[in-house]
Amino acid sequence: MQHIIGWDIGGAHVKAALLNHHGQIIKVYQQPCPLWKGLDQLRSAVTNIMRDLPAEQIRHAVTMTGELVDLFANRDEGVAQIITTMSALLGNHSVFIFAGNTGFIAAMQVAPQHYAAIASANWLASATLATQQVSSGLFVDIGSTTTDILLLDNGRVVTEAYSDYQRLISQELVYTGVVRTAVMAVAQTSVDNGQEIGLMAEYFATMADVYRVTGELNEAHDQNDTADGAEKTVAASARRLSRMIGCDFHPEELARWQDFAGNLRTQQVANILCACQHRLNVHGDFTSDAPLIGAGIGRFLVRELAGLLGRDYVDFSACCPEVSGESELSTADCAPAVAVACLLFVSADLSAQRE
Repeated sequence: MQHIIGWDIGGAHVKAALLNHHGQIIKVYQQPCPLWKGLDQLRSAVTNIMRDLPAEQIRHAVTMTGELVDLFANRDEGVAQIITTMSALLGNHSVFIFAGNTGFIAAMQVAPQHYAAIASANWLASATLATQQVSSGLFVDIGSTTTDILLLDNGRVVTEAYSDYQRLISQELVYTGVVRTAVMAVAQTSVDNGQEIGLMAEYFATMADVYRVTGELNEAHDQNDTADGAEKTVAASARRLSRMIGCDFHPEELARWQDFAGNLRTQQVANILCACQHRLNVHGDFTSDAPLIGAGIGRFLVRELAGLLGRDYVDFSACCPEVSGESELSTADCAPAVAVACLLFVSADLSAQRE
């Protein structure tokens, strides 16, 4: 068996997970990749990760959401260009593309009729791996930008929605995350000094500022520019939040902005909780003792949601071997990359056994 690396090509980040020939996770990676600025961003991010890979031959499993960025005229063009770019960087013969329920397709064999199954299918890879380890539960992956919510029932992922459009309708996809999401996209009002106040519809602050001020942000997870291009400190984040209600920040008033951030946090959690309850209500006979499985850099909120729903919590890292070496990132931080790597490993192992 060769080493396998899973790639999750997003619109803002590239994440990767390296498995050795025993299927053990050696390392996970995350590189910023503002893909809307051009394919050079993807080439640079992937090249930076490749410098750390072993010299021996590697199989590559690729999933993506980056086809959505406005660099591309449409999603099909995005899928095609990402596959072409990754194949050129990694080598045609060793690249396998995750196509949802179709499984893996060798990059050289991908045709236009496969594009719809490939586009934004990373959530299905993560949920599929999770359901192999936790037969039933509610899988919730809260990332920097989006939240995926999937029911797992007796070893299968329960969904009839596969495109982003369908998943937004079903509330299996909620466009909210703990880093890149603009504050104005989470709430229209907040509470300041005991009174409700409207928020300015301006890109003054992001949820990274909220979670930095509440003390919950892991700085390794924030690889994006701030809304104003200024530094990433608690004071700078509080200043950006103060702009949302037309105020200035004064250091002696930090507690005021911690309360303000806490209210915004509460509203985001409530929005995700509502979507979780909707998914559970759609399947009214869903077992009451099934846990929530938390993935993504915002999974600290999934643990809280489990308590609110009266359910146990299981971390995605329990679904796969944790990183063997020292890393600022966990397998659960990069769930789709880990998932496609593990799924390709199993697929290759089964093929080898048949031979």
